[in-house]
Amino acid sequence: MLAVRPRGYLAMLGCLQRLIKLDAERHLARVESAIALSDAERSAVRGSLEKRYGHGLTFQFSENPALLGGMRVQVGSDVYDGSVRRRLNEVRDAFESA
Repeated sequence: MLAVRPRGYLAMLGCLQRLIKLDAERHLARVESAIALSDAERSAVRGSLEKRYGHGLTFQFSENPALLGGMRVQVGSDVYDGSVRRRLNEVRDAFESA
């Protein structure tokens, strides 16, 4: 006997997969810094983000020399960019638009 699949089940599975991916990203904190952070700095970042987003975050720390200084943090769709690169780009854009 063949199992009858509901109409549009592939689209429903696609939506469910997207929701699962979004939920996983919402619990992942990607922290980029120009240089490696000390244990105390990592702990401070963890504490600040857990205070804002709650416990249960997974942290991913990485170095990105292109930032020149500062750090960039992404949790889900929220992005906090305090890098020197971003500030330099803002100054450049201000001069170009003037």
